[in-house]
Amino acid sequence: MSGGVPVRSGRNPLSAAQRARDLLRGPRPEAVPALVARACTLVGLVDIAAGVFPRFRHSRMHALAEVLPGALGPFAAAMSLSAGVLLLLLAHGLRRRKRRAWRAAVVLLPAGAIAQFTYRHSIVGVLISLALLVPLLRHRDEFRALPDPTSRWRALANFMLMGTGSILLGLLVVSAHAQHMVGDPSLADRLEHVIYGLFGFEGPIVYAGNTSWTVAYSLGALGLLTAITTIYLAFRPEHPSARLTSDDESRLRALLTRHGGRDSLGHFALRRDKAVVFSPSGKAAVTYRVVAGVMLASGDPIGDVEAWPGAIERFMDEAKAHSWTPAVMGCSETGAEVWTRETGLDALELGDEAVVDVADFSLAGRAMRNVRQMVKRIERLGYETRVRRVRDLGEAELDRIRRAAEDWRGTDTERGFSMALGRIGDPDDGDCLIATAHKIEGAARSASGRAVVGDGWADETPGPYGDLKAVLHFVPWGPDGASLDLMRRDRSADPGMNELLIVAALEAAPRLGVQRVSLNFAMFRAALARGEKIGAGPVLRAWRGLLVFLSRWFQIESLYKFNAKFRPRWEPRFVVYATSRDLPRIGLAAMQAEGFVSLALPRVLRRRPRPPAPCVHAVRDHDLNERTAQTA
Repeated sequence: MSGGVPVRSGRNPLSAAQRARDLLRGPRPEAVPALVARACTLVGLVDIAAGVFPRFRHSRMHALAEVLPGALGPFAAAMSLSAGVLLLLLAHGLRRRKRRAWRAAVVLLPAGAIAQFTYRHSIVGVLISLALLVPLLRHRDEFRALPDPTSRWRALANFMLMGTGSILLGLLVVSAHAQHMVGDPSLADRLEHVIYGLFGFEGPIVYAGNTSWTVAYSLGALGLLTAITTIYLAFRPEHPSARLTSDDESRLRALLTRHGGRDSLGHFALRRDKAVVFSPSGKAAVTYRVVAGVMLASGDPIGDVEAWPGAIERFMDEAKAHSWTPAVMGCSETGAEVWTRETGLDALELGDEAVVDVADFSLAGRAMRNVRQMVKRIERLGYETRVRRVRDLGEAELDRIRRAAEDWRGTDTERGFSMALGRIGDPDDGDCLIATAHKIEGAARSASGRAVVGDGWADETPGPYGDLKAVLHFVPWGPDGASLDLMRRDRSADPGMNELLIVAALEAAPRLGVQRVSLNFAMFRAALARGEKIGAGPVLRAWRGLLVFLSRWFQIESLYKFNAKFRPRWEPRFVVYATSRDLPRIGLAAMQAEGFVSLALPRVLRRRPRPPAPCVHAVRDHDLNERTAQTA
């Protein structure tokens, strides 16, 4: 590749790649953490089965079930359920080499061994516990992973999942003793009995013999286990997700000033919900967010290309320290080459970024006829566009644009991670561009005909946000570029607002010193383009058909067709990953980071921010917006 990235002298890339692969692709099948995790899973499942199914406890597996940790005399069923659930929860942490999981296992196994010897005098039970304890102690250095970032949401999620699991497992316990029931209780009666039992009360079902005690202890143990784990997660010391500090942001801005023109996604590294690692020299950095155990970076490293390997090595060390799964979303071809060479990871083409060179853009020609006609039609309806730097807007107008963008958002949560800044009008983002569309009723057209560069806000206009009908926000891409951040429009405005504003921004770009503009990212663009051509094979056509089907929810095809209207050049973007088995997990984490999967509260339950501007017009527009929302 032209302009290739130099390799650090004195280092063998192959040995580095092999070492990184051994460290980060997870434990090998014969490794101790994996074996211990599988043993915990197996023991947990057998313990649950022994506690739930009475026939299982008197089958050929009875001898084995009686000596497993958790089968402790008269409380065998309840303890088996509790131990089984705990071991299943513990197995995942052991597989990820978590230190806390190791500590819990080291405490749990001796406790099980003591209980076996004290209550059952079972030497075999002691030996089984010690058989798992010995490799844990011998290989304790393998379990050094630090805790993941946590929040109080983890306690709520645990309560919902454990509560649901306890109800389902409780129904299984109740139904497994059907032969001892008095009468024929309905499903509603069984569910009521389970819910009462989880809180330690007797339910409506009556059992013959000692079965009632077995079911009561089992349900009580499940309820107590749910309560204890939820309370622990709610009150344990919180390890919040890392945030970009002011010092980190200053250092990143300095790197972007010198090297920001290399990657159109560079400015998005300044999202304040990301963390950052710098190279030892401080000349490069990688920003990331941890989502569901995935350490997710986006775009290329920031800074000098020669210092990228140092930042990447720090990133991989951080991933190993926490046992996170490393991944990179949306890096360029150069970035993918450096990541794969320095770490031994693999790369997969994810899609293409649409980049328009301003000097080559024109509405003339047959290819641009549809866009040209749409723009002319909207202009005749009385719309006017204004393209300005953020620093050229007043605070009152910025506040109105922020509120409009928030209100016009089509989802409950702000979407975007790899190509979204997450804020508008920050004082430190004065170089950002804002393109706005305004409906001028009965007003004279501007002298330029289409775009107005500069201020010119009209307050005395109807509507909750004045004459504002659509907003586009661009972040800087080096000194001479811009990258599209968000597009928002009033749903009541005429169609074509986004096309109008993109054309306005491209035509105003030369006066603002912008020579190239990055538009949206088109996922799987190559497959969509090749699949619709004559001669495409059945596999490619089937793949395109699946993408078109998924476009109903994820706008895959629509984004591609929208970008193609402006005749851009396509720059490939890649996802970097450790192994193919990590791709589903990385995909889910990326969807959560981008806002497609969210644990945020619904919009109706959130507290609306109080408008900061106390001026008459702002209050009037805010009240009108509230009345409009209530009417809707």
